[in-house]
Amino acid sequence: MSPFRILVADDQPIFRLGLCSLLGTHESWEVCGEVADGREAVEKCRKLKPDLLILDICMPKLNGLEAARQILKCNPQQLILILTSVDSEQVVRECLEAGVRGWVFKSDRTDDLITAVEAMRRQKSIFSSRVSDLLVEGFKRHSVNSTGPNVPKLSAREREVVQLVTEGKRSKEIAVAMNVSVATAETHRTNIFRKLKLHSVAELVMYAVRNEIVHLQFPGERFVAQEEDRSRPCTTSGYVALRKPENGRAEGLAQGAA
Repeated sequence: MSPFRILVADDQPIFRLGLCSLLGTHESWEVCGEVADGREAVEKCRKLKPDLLILDICMPKLNGLEAARQILKCNPQQLILILTSVDSEQVVRECLEAGVRGWVFKSDRTDDLITAVEAMRRQKSIFSSRVSDLLVEGFKRHSVNSTGPNVPKLSAREREVVQLVTEGKRSKEIAVAMNVSVATAETHRTNIFRKLKLHSVAELVMYAVRNEIVHLQFPGERFVAQEEDRSRPCTTSGYVALRKPENGRAEGLAQGAA
């Protein structure tokens, strides 16, 4: 019998090493690859065609939700198990809508993860009990706030641009990452600010945090300063911060791979 092939996507090297070691103890499972950002997860899924993708939500370059959307749009049969510390009803709901059928929290027991992987191998959906609580809480909250103001919805490409901008990427870097022209990247950026009625990157960062496009971590948890090149932002994975450079304009920052 051929092994159950698993691709691991998490931006924390030590956690990724431990997870791969744990999965490797199971005789019939094989870790066929590992990646450190959401964009690479999309590419490796297309190339390796794993039986299961274990995916974190808080990822640089492309967050786990957007990565899952792209992967499942291309291949609706791809099994994805979310393994994350992100505790958000909105993200859970949007992952389910995208087609994700498994969710385990990093705070759960290792036995829970093993059980989840085995369940997905048998083509069964499985979710941490906390997911049910989040969905119920969200349903109650949405029922109370159902008459609230409408917030403009961004397209998938626009959400990608928002994350890249909050990570400190310039138009040329965004164009390369998304495989589009610089003019197209700048058009997306202009349209986003116009649609959301925002006037600065700082405001865009706040929007991205509130709408779960990027996720905050505490500054003490893996902040890497790049003193040798002050022309580029200091970055840490999943952590969004604001720095005021010499020109006085606030720039949005998010953490890259530590």
